[in-house]
Amino acid sequence: MLSKTICIAAVAACAAQAAQAGIISSTNIAIWNAQVAAGGMSVETETFNAIADGFYASPFGGSTASVVWSATASGGLYVQGGVFSTNNPETLTFAFTPGVRAVAGNFFGTDINFGNASVLFTVQLSDGTGYTGFASDPTSFTGFYSTTSATISGLSLTVNNFGGSGSVYPSVDNLYFGVVPVPAPGAAALLGVAGLVSSRRRRA
Repeated sequence: MLSKTICIAAVAACAAQAAQAGIISSTNIAIWNAQVAAGGMSVETETFNAIADGFYASPFGGSTASVVWSATASGGLYVQGGVFSTNNPETLTFAFTPGVRAVAGNFFGTDINFGNASVLFTVQLSDGTGYTGFASDPTSFTGFYSTTSATISGLSLTVNNFGGSGSVYPSVDNLYFGVVPVPAPGAAALLGVAGLVSSRRRRA
């Protein structure tokens, strides 16, 4: 029997509840996107659609444009239809490269047949910031964003059966990463020249 608990390691930012270290959580994707944009970040998305259906040994990894991620679960991993989950009802952990200042996703639970399950879930970052809510389908959204320059390095999601019986599995459909764009080498050089010109003017 399969039950699902998700632990996801990541850097995160979101808008709804204040948390420690300048991290805020939100269950509204429009608010999360607005806060991420206001922080000068761009969003990179991992849809998991490029991963073939089936079982995968842990750890398993992938990448977006600039973010490299890895997922672990002691009993292995399972992917179906672009939904990333565990092979056993246990914790799923995602780790990311440094530099992520916001993270979000569609976090929910599935049953042994990979159907939607009603679950209570908890998403927790490595710094202790967390959010607990209810999910019944893949549209459930939870995100976190940093109100400072601090990055987020870990996130955990656990799911428990809500008003039903049988095992439930932690499942993720889409992960969103908020990152600060790095200027292209040419742009960086121009910024350096602009800084020199500006400093010379100040001295005049």
